[in-house]
Amino acid sequence: MAIAGAVALMLPPEREQIAGHAYPIPSPGRRIRVEVLNGTRRPGRARIATRALRQQGLDVVFFGTGPISDSTRIYVRRGDPGQGRDVAEALGVGRVVIQPDTLRRVDVSVLIGSDWRPRLPLRPEAILRMP
Repeated sequence: MAIAGAVALMLPPEREQIAGHAYPIPSPGRRIRVEVLNGTRRPGRARIATRALRQQGLDVVFFGTGPISDSTRIYVRRGDPGQGRDVAEALGVGRVVIQPDTLRRVDVSVLIGSDWRPRLPLRPEAILRMP
């Protein structure tokens, strides 16, 4: 019984595709509310990271600019510390730090550092159109 419970916790969150939504929506019981802050000098990184996290089924409720950082940090604000590991896995980089802050109204805050590189999808049609 304990093994079945551990396996259930390791499964990815159930996602539903709802008409009118660009990305799958996580079920309410497994939703992770995330804020993404750009800690690089390159504009637009928070928006790109937001898209990447939403494609992974995470609920990004805010993105903006944060303090400059060389490394990506994932701050667990409330709830299960495992949520930070899930976000780090979705980004492919980041150190998880437990830093409770219930005033932020998010489960996890992400500070994108200059070490994060977006995973660009391979799009053959884009290559074919190049001059």
